[in-house]
Amino acid sequence: MTTKIGSAGSAGPGSVAVRARSQPSRTTLLVAFATLYVLWGSTYFAIRVAVSSWPPFVLAAVRFAVAGGGLYVFLRARGAPSPSPRNWGAATAVGALLLVGGNGLVCWAEQWVPSGETALIIATVPLWMTLLPWLTRRAPAPRPAVLIGVAVGLVGVATLVGGGTPGARGGGPTSAVIAGRIALLAASLSWSLGSLGSRYLPLPDRPFVATAMEMLTASPLLAAMALGAGAWGRFHLAAVTPAGWIALLYLIVFGSIAGFGSYVFLLKHTSAARASTYAFVNPLVAVALGAIAGGEVVGPRTAAAALLIVAAVGAVIFGSSASTPPIEDLP
Repeated sequence: MTTKIGSAGSAGPGSVAVRARSQPSRTTLLVAFATLYVLWGSTYFAIRVAVSSWPPFVLAAVRFAVAGGGLYVFLRARGAPSPSPRNWGAATAVGALLLVGGNGLVCWAEQWVPSGETALIIATVPLWMTLLPWLTRRAPAPRPAVLIGVAVGLVGVATLVGGGTPGARGGGPTSAVIAGRIALLAASLSWSLGSLGSRYLPLPDRPFVATAMEMLTASPLLAAMALGAGAWGRFHLAAVTPAGWIALLYLIVFGSIAGFGSYVFLLKHTSAARASTYAFVNPLVAVALGAIAGGEVVGPRTAAAALLIVAAVGAVIFGSSASTPPIEDLP
């Protein structure tokens, strides 16, 4: 799923400006925030359930084909203009980074890594998006408080990645778990690069249209990866459990449509900083849900890493200036 936070007043390609408009009721805002926090936080557990019977790249390809295709047809029927070839080229590049390198690797890693740990590692996306523009000299040095937050977050990630095999659901071979954690770090980096690149590429001005296009272009790439891994030859629909079908439907409807819709709504009616609070609330939801519903073990190491990462992301979000690059959601 692709969502973008732009600074107030921005109107560049792929950005969403926070515009002054009539304020909705407090109840409506609370419902939108609750949807954003709970639904997006729960998608990590839904992926964990889904990959128990869906091959990971097949799962991602089907999810984005259905969600992206349905959203695109709906928007075009509502009068959205036809994208140009340049728009499609930009959507392919951004979709490859966000949804193939980002979400696809998350699905692959969650075969072994618990959903709570996955959400914590992916929560570091705002940290990378703060560091990368600075390291490439495209942005001034972050404030000291932000740099401290980044350092604390990296310590939290090191605590997770360097720890032992998780005890949830039998864990899995240590080598596979470590490989999954490394893949999640790569997913965070890919998502950050796609997020930053989307600011400069000629995506459609309408964020919903850009999102649908990114999903549509990412789906065949994910399908090709599944083919290269031999997943299509081993996959049979009859092997998908009822829980696997429910998880896929949940990801399509609630992860890719309802959650994104709530986020765009909040961008229009509240500040970017408040809307982006999902980035450190979602991991807490994911850890709690994984422990309660999935039996994932939350040991001292995971708890310590969660505290460090959540505190770090909060420091980065609230310590950054209004021109902070867009923060995007991965699941």
